[in-house]
Amino acid sequence: MTMYGTVTPPVPDGASFWCLTVVHFQATWAPQCSQMNDVMEELAKEHQHTMFVKLEAETVPEVSEKYEIASVPTFLFFKSGQKIDRLDGAHAPELTNKVQRLAVTSGTPGGPVAVGEHPKEDLNERLKRLINAAPCMLFMKGSPQEPRCGFSRQIVALFKEKDVQYSSFDILSDEDVRQGLKTFSNWPTYPQVYVNGELVGGLDIVKELAESGELENTFPKSVTLEHRLKSIINSNPVMLFMKGNKEQAKCGFSRQILEIMNCAGVEYSTFDILEDEEVRQGLKTYSNWPTYPQLYVKGELIGGLDIVKELKESGDLSSVLRGES
Repeated sequence: MTMYGTVTPPVPDGASFWCLTVVHFQATWAPQCSQMNDVMEELAKEHQHTMFVKLEAETVPEVSEKYEIASVPTFLFFKSGQKIDRLDGAHAPELTNKVQRLAVTSGTPGGPVAVGEHPKEDLNERLKRLINAAPCMLFMKGSPQEPRCGFSRQIVALFKEKDVQYSSFDILSDEDVRQGLKTFSNWPTYPQVYVNGELVGGLDIVKELAESGELENTFPKSVTLEHRLKSIINSNPVMLFMKGNKEQAKCGFSRQILEIMNCAGVEYSTFDILEDEEVRQGLKTYSNWPTYPQLYVKGELIGGLDIVKELKESGDLSSVLRGES
């Protein structure tokens, strides 16, 4: 049996009796949430042992705060009463993939489960994309914030000590990747480290590189956060830091400022702070401005939505955006 409906907070205790529960934190004013509800309805037809739930994020602030819901749509995945995954944003293919994968790993009552494997060609292409997702990619158990084995914990500590810039992938979140990468790389254990798409090795190899002094020449070095923020701010004469992007705002304030900017007749770029927690938190300190959106012109902070509204009402917005005043 599959349920689909709107419930009141908190996330229902009954969810723990379902194989998988998907909770959609939504807002009625956000059209992308309505679109994702359509996707959920279709998924509900396919996954009879999965419970799909909708919550109005702004009407349940205590629940939204507990689960750190910063934008809509956001999807949380529960199994046995525990949160096991999340998805931020209106990404229908990724939502579908997560439901398919987590519903399988949860186990379906009433009979054996046929694991929906990717065709080998598709999996290899996916592995290639993951390996090349960043100059240095670490495939580990857990995340850098919460390593879930001793070897992963050691390599994260070593990377931190050596100031290595890297991205990571939690192999425990995807059994296809976990098993497929062993064959793809011909390396049977984890963690695995790749630089520029090439396998470097595991923890022992990284330790050897560190001891020989070769690690610094092998791995990309981290740039300081301040340098990174300056580079992003100055990447376009007019930069807007917001929740979402030009095509899809993910909060009411960002939606309002986009409407104003689009009527100003000035080219501008956006940066989605929801995609980068380091930038999201660091820019608040860098600019001494605690909220978003934030607008910059020629590297200088103009302000947020209220300031932009005032500039529009006074007729000064266009000249400010052009750097004329």
